[in-house]
Order: sequence, then C-alpha cells, then structure tokens
Amino acid sequence: MSHIMQGFPVSPEHRIPRQEWDRAPWNRWSFQHVREILPTVEVWRGNKSAWKLPKRQVDISRIEFFDSDASKTTVAEWLDTSYTDGFIVIHGGEIIYQRYMNNMHERSLHLSQSMSKSITAAVAGILMERGLLDPEEQVTHYLPELGSTAWTGARLRHVMDMTTGVRYIEDYEALDSDIAITDIASGWKLAPAGYAGPYCIWDQILSLHHIDREHGVQFQYRSIETDVLAHCMERVTQMRLAELISRELWQPLGCEHNACFTVDAAGYALADGGFNAALRDYARFGLMLLHKGFGNGRQIVPAAWVDDIKAADPALFGAPYTDAAPNGAYRNQFWIEDVHTRAYMARGVFGQLIYIDPIHDLVSVKLSTWPEFTSVPRLRDSLSALHAIVTHLHSK
Repeated sequence: MSHIMQGFPVSPEHRIPRQEWDRAPWNRWSFQHVREILPTVEVWRGNKSAWKLPKRQVDISRIEFFDSDASKTTVAEWLDTSYTDGFIVIHGGEIIYQRYMNNMHERSLHLSQSMSKSITAAVAGILMERGLLDPEEQVTHYLPELGSTAWTGARLRHVMDMTTGVRYIEDYEALDSDIAITDIASGWKLAPAGYAGPYCIWDQILSLHHIDREHGVQFQYRSIETDVLAHCMERVTQMRLAELISRELWQPLGCEHNACFTVDAAGYALADGGFNAALRDYARFGLMLLHKGFGNGRQIVPAAWVDDIKAADPALFGAPYTDAAPNGAYRNQFWIEDVHTRAYMARGVFGQLIYIDPIHDLVSVKLSTWPEFTSVPRLRDSLSALHAIVTHLHSK
C-alpha cells in the first residue's frame, strides 16, 4: 500500500476509508496526517526558543538481541520489521540515535494514541501540587453530575490508576464494545445507521451506570478513565485541555513544534488518545520525567509526583497485563515495566512507546504503525531491544 493518498488527485482506491483510517494498512499514512482526517485543536509551543538537545552519535544499529521467537536479530533489523515511523534514544542527556522511516520527518506530527494519557496525567500532577486537585478526593467533588453514574464513590486516585470498578469494555475488535462507542463519541468514527448512543465523550461518561467490582481493588485498563480525569482538570481550571497542556507543559518544555489534539463535537480534546506531536518533542517529555520533572532549565512537573509513579501496587496488576510485564504495575497513567527496577513507560496501541529508565539515564521513543492494536511479542521485542541498547552503552 505504498500508494496510499498519493497522486494528483488521489485515485479512489488509494484514498483513506473514513471508517478504517486508523486501521492497517491505512495507519501507515494516517498516523502522520490526522489533521487531514479529523477536526483538531492546536497545542501551542509558545514563542520562545526550543530546549536544545545536544547530540553524540552512537551506532547502535548493529547491537544484537534475541527476539520473542528466540531468534537473534539486530536493532536495525528490529526497526525495519516492526513498522517503525520514528525512533530516538537519549542517553546522558544527549541524542545518541534518531531515525525517521515511512516518510516521517522531524516536523511530522504523529498520533500518540494512549501516550496521550500520560501527557494529560503529568499536567494533572501540576494541578495537584497547586491544590486544585486532590487524588484522595471523590470524583463527584469535582464533577457532581457523576453522582448518578458508576463513578459514585470513586476517588481521583482510582481514576488515575484505573482501579475504579466502572464497567467499560475495551475490546478494540468488537463493534458493540464501549471503546467502539468512544470512537463515535470522540468523532473518530461515523455513527452507523440506527445508532442512539452519545455523540461526545462527556455524554458517554454520563451514560456509564454499572460497576463490575468495588472501586480500588483491581487494575483494569479503561480509556474513559483518562477522560474523566481531564474533565476534572477542565472544571477546576475553567480551561480547555489543549490550552492547559500548552500553558503547563508544551511551552515550559521548550518544544520545537506545536502539537494538536483531536476534538469531539463538544470541542473536547480527546485526553485518552488524541494527542499528536513530533518525535523529539515526545523525547523532551520523557527526558523531563527522567529528571524528576525538571527540564529546559526549570521544574515543570512536581518531583514528588514523578516519584509517586514508583508507588504502584503490583498486587492490583494481573492477567492479561502480566503477559507482557510479569512484575509490572500501573500508576498515574504510566506503565511500570518491573516493580523491581525503576523503568516505566507511556504506551499506546499500534506500537507507541516512551521508555524512561532513570537508573541508566536513558529515554527512548518509538512511534509505530503496527498492523495490530496490541501485540505482546512486539512489545517484548521493543523492551528486549532497549535492554540490549542499555547493556551496550554501559559495557564500555
């Protein structure tokens, strides 16, 4: 499908199908061109100079490791075969390797999918330090309208860690699942004939009335939790999410390029997956977290909030999530790779990854367009590649 959206004009067989724009093979083009498919709102970088990232070239392409099939491969082969669009490694505060593939370049904005959750949560951490949000407060304290929903009795901490008991089915292949309704409510997909569900995310939040378990007893990945958090953030600041991210994160970070969010019919920026940015700006976000919230010469996210990610409780984390991370956990909208180490991640479907390893002073970002929503073998390969890179860098 190398001719997707090519030609003047684009021939019918090469145009992006509106209902399949985020599926393979169309995602090979669409994840870098979301603004041409969906309505978006700008996340302004500000008018100050970008945070300069020094460079020190290191050839990591020939580093070998064993993939999930127990076959020996190299970093270069892994990048070539894992639907990579962009890849960067920062070690010791310096860019040691970056590569753009699949026609991506340094100004391309790439859809982050659920890495949006971690970006949103970092700004929530700022609001918590200011006393505008309290993780131990009831969600209904901020959003009283949720008193008639399944979030009754849930604390903001439960939302942050995705441990509420709210019934929300995140089955990406099922057309009748809750996440399929989110696709429609967010404006990502058109409603089918006879659809009588919500047309914006807020209305979907209000429609969820059932619980599967007591709040706080088990982690279950549910994208809608991030949207509840974002609505709390908007309510206490009286500010739209895109403006919040710009003021509190993107401008202080000294990002090179404006970012953007997809927006629903009510103008709400999709916190759970609609953020788009350039490769090096994702890396700046990761580098700031690596340095306990300090970046571009200033404290941006509270160090205590970043440290709190390590407080994740592995007892709440079970199957199927342990398939990829047997000793993993989840906290503050970040994935902990192994509770016995300090590495943690922002992750998104189709292969989006920001990897933060404080012990080895390393940050890496991989932007991808996998053909699958999720793949445990592909994720394991990514982690194996990064572990091999760390070993190589620290063996010298």
